[in-house]
Amino acid sequence: MQKRQLLNIKALSLAIVALFAVPLASGGNKAVPRLIFPVVGPVTYTNDFGAPRGRLPHQANDIMAAKKSPVVAVEDGKISFWTRSASAGCMLYLYGRSGTMYEYIHLNNDRTMKNDNKGKCVAGTAYAKGLKNGARVKAGQQIGYVGDSGDANGIAAHLHFELHPRGGRAVSPYRYLKRGRVLLFAATRGAAVSLTLKGKLVEADSSSQTLSMRLTSLSTSTGLRLNKLSRKLTLELSPDTLATDNSGSDLSPDDLDSLASGAAIKVTTMRAPATLAAELGSPLALTSSSVTIPA
Repeated sequence: MQKRQLLNIKALSLAIVALFAVPLASGGNKAVPRLIFPVVGPVTYTNDFGAPRGRLPHQANDIMAAKKSPVVAVEDGKISFWTRSASAGCMLYLYGRSGTMYEYIHLNNDRTMKNDNKGKCVAGTAYAKGLKNGARVKAGQQIGYVGDSGDANGIAAHLHFELHPRGGRAVSPYRYLKRGRVLLFAATRGAAVSLTLKGKLVEADSSSQTLSMRLTSLSTSTGLRLNKLSRKLTLELSPDTLATDNSGSDLSPDDLDSLASGAAIKVTTMRAPATLAAELGSPLALTSSSVTIPA
């Protein structure tokens, strides 16, 4: 009888341990998914996780980028604003569907491109325009703007990006950032958007209706402008594409096919609903509306 009671107590103890061993985050034991890279546009970053920061080690990777560069959700999830930290400044939590929690720190608090500190931690300044605290967001959706708020004030615009698997302690995001899917642009999902792309021609092939280019800058009909890009992009070359040189003379498909690689080129895409594939610049996800080649 005593042995049976001991076995029952042991079983109960194991059950209690198992109960408290279950991660509290909603994702359970799911691994960190492949992420959308959190900043759109040119960036630099290193594996500075654990580097000295005053009395505490750095719990993130700092992603250096131009002030007010778009900051996006790395996976589907729910966001929460945090505005009460003098050191973090304007901050946002993303509770990912996988169970991973992400911290976005030092978001923008400037009204102008100067370090004026006249803005507040509100939508349209620190957070994406129209975004509400507690909103559910999709991977690649813009949620904020790069800045230098908090104790980064006046130092350099960047995103302090933390990654907490299953909502636990922070780990280095570096390997997840290195394999992250980089967006070409950010826009409200489903919104009608057209792009103006500038760069160098790689190849035009009217028979397969494709055009490849090395992108150096872009602007969107929604107002986003990005420079200093270096990315190969393959677009669908629509039969209705208007091709001209700088003088306005029409170019035939044969003219485009015969152009040498490296020729300067400007492409405007057809206005179409923004999709994740289009934002990623996936092959043939964008369709040309016009192509201009210098004479």
